[in-house]
Amino acid sequence: MNKTIRFALIFVLLMAAPRVFAVDVPYLTGRVTDNAQILSEETRKSINAALKDHEDRTTNQIAVLTVPSLEGASVEEYANSVFSAWKLGQKGKDNGILVLVSPKDRRLRIEVGYGLEGVMPDGVAGSIIRNVMTPHFKSGDYNRGIDEGVKAIISVLEGGKAPEAQASAGAGSGKSTGFLKAPDMSIPERILLGAFVFGIIGLFTVIGILTPGVGWFLYFFLIPFWAMFPVVIIGSTGALCLLGIYVVGYPAAKLLIKHTSWYDKATRDLKTKGRANIGGFMLTSGGSGGSGSSWSSGGGGFSGGGGCSGGGGSSGSW
Repeated sequence: MNKTIRFALIFVLLMAAPRVFAVDVPYLTGRVTDNAQILSEETRKSINAALKDHEDRTTNQIAVLTVPSLEGASVEEYANSVFSAWKLGQKGKDNGILVLVSPKDRRLRIEVGYGLEGVMPDGVAGSIIRNVMTPHFKSGDYNRGIDEGVKAIISVLEGGKAPEAQASAGAGSGKSTGFLKAPDMSIPERILLGAFVFGIIGLFTVIGILTPGVGWFLYFFLIPFWAMFPVVIIGSTGALCLLGIYVVGYPAAKLLIKHTSWYDKATRDLKTKGRANIGGFMLTSGGSGGSGSSWSSGGGGFSGGGGCSGGGGSSGSW
């Protein structure tokens, strides 16, 4: 029994070892720890001076950490590990904040201590990430992104306006944030949600192209779905491109297969027999006039219902 327990413990340790070593918390060497080496010396000094001045006036402790990679850990768990190890904030006040940036993973997080959650709630921290930091990160300007992000955090902690209000006030500056933005999601989350969304509307698109008659109804019916659903995954620009491809590609594909022998046969069978077999699916006419159609496979019917899917982002990416 003892031998079995030892083997079990060894197995658990071996399984846990990669995870433990992946989250390597660096030593706290100062208010700015630039292990990824993405900040200039001038920026590091400027941020350090601003953070020291803020701490002297408020006792709030803010630290900045950049790491080359998270080594497979999520940005949330890594930030929490660093925050706990560094013990940011005053004892009893819990007034610490960690700004974590990983350029290789394109992930960042603002970790907030318990004592500052009322002043810096999740929504405000998220708006600083989206509206202040990531626009500069996307253009490769980490110096300005982190510097202005820290200034925005200090401003909010000292009673200043939230980034949303500042963005609205500066709407005439000529910098556009886009009509609709995709929520902050990791690559795996986008892949999973994309497989679900595009799997459904893609299936109905293929059915519409292959179906005589009712296929043109599906063409117009699916336009709103192709216009809006992809926004959640790839943003407004990508969704607009996909919509253009759909609007042009659907009729082109429909016309391309219109004069093929199997399509002509399916059309004739629908008119004369009331049913047609296309790719293993049994297509039946939906009325006495044959103007409608429905799909069935084998002996069971195929029908679609209404569904709703929503997702939210945490932390940030660029």
